[in-house]
Amino acid sequence: MDTAQIAETIRMIEGENLDIRTITLGLSLLDCADENGARARQKCFDKITNAAKHLVQVGDAIEREFGIPIVNKRISVTPISFLIAAARNDSPVAFAKMLDAAAREVGVNFIGGYSALVQKGYTKGDEQLIESIPEALSETHVVCSSVNVASTRAGINMNAVAHMGRIIRKTALLTQDRHGFGCAKLVVFANAVEDNPFMAGAFHGVGEADAVINVGVSGPGVVQRAIEQCAGAPFDVLAETIKKTAFKVTRMGQLVGKEASERLGIPFGIVDLSLAPTPAIGDSVAHILEAMGLETVGQHGTTAALALLNDAVKKGGVMACGHVGGLSGAFIPVSEDAGMIRAVENGHLSLAKLEAMTAICSVGLDMIAIPGDTDSATIAAIIADEAAIGVINGKTTAVRIIPAIGKKVGERVELGGLLGTAPVMAVDKGSAKTFIARGGRIPAPIHSFRN
Repeated sequence: MDTAQIAETIRMIEGENLDIRTITLGLSLLDCADENGARARQKCFDKITNAAKHLVQVGDAIEREFGIPIVNKRISVTPISFLIAAARNDSPVAFAKMLDAAAREVGVNFIGGYSALVQKGYTKGDEQLIESIPEALSETHVVCSSVNVASTRAGINMNAVAHMGRIIRKTALLTQDRHGFGCAKLVVFANAVEDNPFMAGAFHGVGEADAVINVGVSGPGVVQRAIEQCAGAPFDVLAETIKKTAFKVTRMGQLVGKEASERLGIPFGIVDLSLAPTPAIGDSVAHILEAMGLETVGQHGTTAALALLNDAVKKGGVMACGHVGGLSGAFIPVSEDAGMIRAVENGHLSLAKLEAMTAICSVGLDMIAIPGDTDSATIAAIIADEAAIGVINGKTTAVRIIPAIGKKVGERVELGGLLGTAPVMAVDKGSAKTFIARGGRIPAPIHSFRN
């Protein structure tokens, strides 16, 4: 790296909020399964705390030595529903508390994997875990949960969709003293990926190695600055500029991932280049889109701008790293993005427009607060719409939604930290109860059969 490149990297870090958003240790717990629940939990606790005992220390050391901010150190584990199925007549919540204790023992910010994969149907372990989610998230601090209800190959499990509508509402009620914080740790997926390092949706897939280091990089401010330097340039020039910027950002992720892998003695997995915003000024995906020429995010043209951004980020990232994975692209969490919050409060950004944008972005309807009196069928219908976008388009989509108990449209939910502030958004008043009550499974689309 020459002097100019070093100076450019320093500028990106100090002035444009470039950071490593997370180093995530993915860990398989399949070898911890046991019909005795207490024994299984002890095996899990021992494996997690042994594998991750130096994770935070190594992350802090790399941050100091390279001068690269590393915001979070996290762990993702095998979907816990597998272990619950093996442990007969045992409490699922006890597994959540074990994960919480293990994560706090090693000092990580979050642990993901209190999860179930039910796109085609439930096992007994799946059903027990999903039913326990509200209690588990209300009684733990850093445990994150996810449920995959649909895939392009399987279709949409509408029984699971309806179930998750009820689970989200119950979670909001049980954590209303913390502004529905439990719902901020719960994601409902279609086409969930196995190597996602970002919370709250991370879990360690069964196709992964026993242990792996995945890195999530983020740099909305860097991309925004690059675009601002292309004022008036045509879109192909703009796309090329974003690609080059994404290349530089991903190279930094590759460096940190390899260094962490070598120091921990754990194989390096992937870099996830997802432009993940924070509430900080200058760290907004919305402001990137506005830098392209939009007066405000949410207006006509927003989806096209997001399409260009997402594609260019992926193209630049793929060229910069041996293995790019996770969700790489752009996240649009409302509460975590100052520009998105402003657009909602100014009336330019609605749930309908956000849904259209999710056909393009990396994930879906993320960190959105809705009125506290929204019924579970409406929440389920929102999940179903988002799952349909994922299934038909063969991409990952998700819903992380917060029923703000006691609050109405226009009020705010203060979640704090990286989770930010969520303005309560309006939902359509039409009833979805009859539609959701049908149950069953929406079949996979015809283009899913590609053998």
